[in-house]
Amino acid sequence: MKHYFSGNFLCRSLLRALIPLLLAGVVAAQSPDEFVVQDIRVEGLQRISEGTVFNYLPVNIGDRMNRQRLQEALRAVYATEFFKDIELRREGDILIIAVVERPSIADFTIDGNKDIKSEDLLESLSKVGLRKGRILNRSVLEDVERSLTEEYFARGKYAAAVETEIEELPDNKVEINIQITEGDRARIRQINIVGNTAFDDEELLEVFELRTPHWLSWMRQDDRYSKEALQGDLETLRSYYMDRGYADFVMDSVQVAISPDKQDIYITLNIVEGEIYKVADVKLAGELILPEAQLQPYVAVRPGQIFSQRLLTSTEEWIQLRLGEEGYAFTEVEPVTDLDKDSREVDVTFYVDPKNRVYVRRINFEGADSVNDEVFRREMRQFEGGFLSKNRVDRSKIRLQRLPYIEDVEVETVPVPGTPDLVDVNFDIKEGLPGQFGGGIGYSDSQGVLLNGNFVHTNFMGTGNRVQVDANFGEFRKIFAASYTNPYITQNEISATFSGAYRESTQFTSEASDLDTTTVSAGITLGYPVTEYQRVSLGINYQGVQLDANTSTSSAQALEWVINNGDTSFTCVPLSCDDSGITPTTNLIVASTEFNNFELAAGWSWDTRNRALFADRGWRHSLGASITIPGSEVEFASFNYNYKQYLPLTRYFTVALTGEVGYAKAIGDTTSVPPYKNYFAGGPNTVRGFREDSLGPLDTRNNPYGGNLLIAGSAELILPIPRKWAARSRFTLFYDTGNVFSTEDSISWFDAALNPLPADFYEFDLDKLRSSVGISAEWLAPLGLFKFSYGIPLNESNGGVFNTVDGPITILEDEVERFQFTIGGAF
Repeated sequence: MKHYFSGNFLCRSLLRALIPLLLAGVVAAQSPDEFVVQDIRVEGLQRISEGTVFNYLPVNIGDRMNRQRLQEALRAVYATEFFKDIELRREGDILIIAVVERPSIADFTIDGNKDIKSEDLLESLSKVGLRKGRILNRSVLEDVERSLTEEYFARGKYAAAVETEIEELPDNKVEINIQITEGDRARIRQINIVGNTAFDDEELLEVFELRTPHWLSWMRQDDRYSKEALQGDLETLRSYYMDRGYADFVMDSVQVAISPDKQDIYITLNIVEGEIYKVADVKLAGELILPEAQLQPYVAVRPGQIFSQRLLTSTEEWIQLRLGEEGYAFTEVEPVTDLDKDSREVDVTFYVDPKNRVYVRRINFEGADSVNDEVFRREMRQFEGGFLSKNRVDRSKIRLQRLPYIEDVEVETVPVPGTPDLVDVNFDIKEGLPGQFGGGIGYSDSQGVLLNGNFVHTNFMGTGNRVQVDANFGEFRKIFAASYTNPYITQNEISATFSGAYRESTQFTSEASDLDTTTVSAGITLGYPVTEYQRVSLGINYQGVQLDANTSTSSAQALEWVINNGDTSFTCVPLSCDDSGITPTTNLIVASTEFNNFELAAGWSWDTRNRALFADRGWRHSLGASITIPGSEVEFASFNYNYKQYLPLTRYFTVALTGEVGYAKAIGDTTSVPPYKNYFAGGPNTVRGFREDSLGPLDTRNNPYGGNLLIAGSAELILPIPRKWAARSRFTLFYDTGNVFSTEDSISWFDAALNPLPADFYEFDLDKLRSSVGISAEWLAPLGLFKFSYGIPLNESNGGVFNTVDGPITILEDEVERFQFTIGGAF
């Protein structure tokens, strides 16, 4: 036992001496690099700050480091994607992070793109983190190449190629060069529909947006393939069948084949038409909010009808609009159909889910910095704090669009986060030209040297008020006129227009005979809305007028009117001596009349157009009447009616119908309507293709005298153009008709040979209406509205000598002017 303990004791003593040495060896063998971090240094930084690295680094001073912690730190710094090379090393107890930064992007160069704007491409690059000043990530750049190529493919450009090249610059910067080869968009060479028996291919393809090449393809670009357009046409085809009773129609398959040169597309649609179904029963279900009897008038589907998907959709929209008026703007209506294939009948149930009643928190306006906020808010029919109404939002949008200084408006309803019953209504407004400013110098045979200037601003100083100033100075005409309109002088939309003018002229139109006219006028007009779409106006206008006619260059009609109306005086002016020095025995007689008039004017308008300029929906009716009031020295009354309506024919074509009637009549002791109040016809604003203001009664000098009755109308086919141009330009085919007439018996008329004409010669007759056809273009430019037209008269008079019961009469031919234009007209 002693030996055992002795030996055991010796063994234990030896182990106690060896264990520290063994443990030290084991630790040194397992983690020779483990240390406690006393400091951290970063080397190689150029643009990235140390703080940025430390934010991503999962190591702090005092941490114990080993191989695993070093690997974690390396992965964390690499994950920032700021560096292309990273080295971690130890100097004593200091952790050294040596980095090589990725280059930063100094600039982009994009070349070869036409279909996609460079701004849009740069925006796409920015969304994935590629923009000036950012660190270059080559893997992201490769993804951009693929996505841009796919975007071109979606636009039908299958030959498109996108290549990127990175150009090294000093200071570890790069310039990215993007070279795009767009190629031509693939054209649709053939569209085949397989499985149709009820309708032929021609009838079905007529509803497609995509077409095979035709004579308008160069403008409409509808023979160019795109995936989105095809998806739209597939839905259109499905709706075409579903609207005609084919409730079990199926689009079986779609094949799109491309030619080897990637230029031609061949589309094949395989369909199963199914059978025609009738409606057996119609029900409303769900939470209706209103009594079912109040919603039934909005249900367009009736038992016994041929099934129509369009009627289901209309019912869905109408119920949504009706409940939207109660504040349930996000109402969902789901029409569910139950087909009985044996009886070929369908039961329809509309499930109504009104959701929450929604209120408007804020209404915001973006994109129109030059217009005061209150100008937009006063056009609102949707109010903050009130419940949301789609009708009111849509009406507010249209009212904004109709402002003359607004080009386009988009509206978005945005839910307020965290509050399911609140939304913000955001209007994105694109400003148009608020008006025009122009001037010029010129010369004409009729007017001599001309100086003119005009200023029109429909959003003066951001207030929405309209200011107009015109000045024209020529040898035979001087005009200075100004007007100011405030559309909201009160909160209830009463408008006020103040106007004043001074005019001197020797003739009313460039083709009229001499009649010196001096007019000073001033007036005020108030307007008031009686409904959302109708307004009335009332105004009073003062005119001080002086007319001078002479026996040398004025017409007999003008001279007769001056002699018989107003406060008339006569002046005899000796004619100048001729070259021989002999003084003529005759004198020039000048008849002058002066009078003061006060006119009371009233008007009414009904306007539902979606825009004030380049409208394509709605109508406008306007009536105006004026009469001189007691105290006026020349008495007359006038009546005017104007009509304009836009009628969509198809989704591409719209017809615009225009009508105008004007009538004036002398009253009291006044012999006839003052010459300056006569109507004129012909030219860009009435009957295009005829010389401006040349139609109607002619005076004794065979110049236009005008008439007291105007009748004119037109029908225009608005041609389709790309949407981006539609807000600023328009092309139409037109048919114009009209003329002016005289119904006043007190005026004596003569033919071209000065033979007396019957008193009713210029009275209204349908056969006397002049007509023309042609093409016109309008463009809203910085200087105003440009109008160009080429008209072909259809029934112009060729003139000649005609025998009548009262003897021969000589009639002049109509003056034709096929190409006409006006530039810079006020709007």
